[in-house]
Amino acid sequence: MKNKNFGGNEILHVADAVARDKGISKDSIIKALEEAIAIAAKRKYGANINVKAAINRNLGNIEIYREVLVVKDDFKVDEDDVNKGVKTIKLSEARKDNPDLNEGDLIKEILPPLEIGRLNAISAKQVIIGKVKELEKEKIFEEYRDRVGEILNGIVEKIEANGYIIKMGSAEAILKKDQTLKTDYYKLGDRIRAYLLKLDKDSNDPTLMLSRTHKDFVTQLFKQEVPEIYDKVIEVKNIARDPGSRTKISVYSTDSSIDPVGSCVGMRGARVQAIIKELQGEKIDIVKWSEDPATYVVNALGTIRVSKVVIDEDQNRIEVVVPEEDQSQAIGRRGQNVKLISELIGWRINITTEELESSKRQEEFTRITNLFMEVLNLEEILAQLLASEGFNSVESLAEADMKAVASVEGLDEEIAKELISRAKEYLGNEEGTETSSNKE
Repeated sequence: MKNKNFGGNEILHVADAVARDKGISKDSIIKALEEAIAIAAKRKYGANINVKAAINRNLGNIEIYREVLVVKDDFKVDEDDVNKGVKTIKLSEARKDNPDLNEGDLIKEILPPLEIGRLNAISAKQVIIGKVKELEKEKIFEEYRDRVGEILNGIVEKIEANGYIIKMGSAEAILKKDQTLKTDYYKLGDRIRAYLLKLDKDSNDPTLMLSRTHKDFVTQLFKQEVPEIYDKVIEVKNIARDPGSRTKISVYSTDSSIDPVGSCVGMRGARVQAIIKELQGEKIDIVKWSEDPATYVVNALGTIRVSKVVIDEDQNRIEVVVPEEDQSQAIGRRGQNVKLISELIGWRINITTEELESSKRQEEFTRITNLFMEVLNLEEILAQLLASEGFNSVESLAEADMKAVASVEGLDEEIAKELISRAKEYLGNEEGTETSSNKE
């Protein structure tokens, strides 16, 4: 097969066809061709020559050249520059052909036309394919960069070992196995909805990364099904999810005339059922949000009876007391329910029964009573009286206001003063003992 020069209308037709097929600008394709021709030319003229190619946008003519740097006559050529393919010409020589040239100017040295042989053609083709892929990814990135966090619709184009390739118009997305529900099963051509998790330009995979397990996928589904959420009349405060099994979502409205939970459920459950269907039967609990943690946790427990809620702000912990017969339901299978509630409201939750809570309270009461009797030398009835009034340590008694202690039924200011004095004396002795021990 005879080699021939490549260029003219032929190259412009190629650029036009690829641009239309890929939805990329013609100029970007021509730049990719220029790069490919320059790389192919290096095979002919030498890898250490800095070859460039330019294609005339109107005629398709190809010009292959190298740039020559104009330098002072006494300039010493650096070996590194030679290795990089930089060619120089002395100023006096350059001005023989063009008197207007100055130091630092670049002169084009035209190289002979390139004959596209088999190896050069293969090399050029590989460069063009790679460049077109880069351009496609850049185009997709620009198109979808502001849509991260949205739900996208697509069609299953390919099924792979690690997931699905989803066709979305001119773009491709990947839905990996670990981002699908256990009940998800798709065939070629099936329609699919998924959450745009992120864009990844650097990997060999498609740029768009999808998810059906992310908790915000459920948030976006509610936004699509519940107009009041889309219109921001109802706000999704938080969401906790065990993908494919159960989701808890808390909602709130500043408009007292709107029932946020009822709006999300919909008439005869139509709205929430549409979401459950999309999630292949995943259970959804809709909770009314409250800024009061106790009310919030009671709302999150739904129909479970709550006898008492004890909040420990220092430990960011809430103890919920329920009847014994409701404890297993409150905790849930493998602790799922209490774990999701904890994630939803942002507090550590402990579910206990009335019997256990009563027993624990009695043990604590006995411990404090015995402590006061021992260290403050009090009679049992007086120690019990202080414990029942909420004094749960020697420190709490020592720091108490005398009038507060005196207000306890059966006490007066004189007794209160004595009790506080004894507590302070004990703490002072304890501190002194510790200091002495440290010195030793």
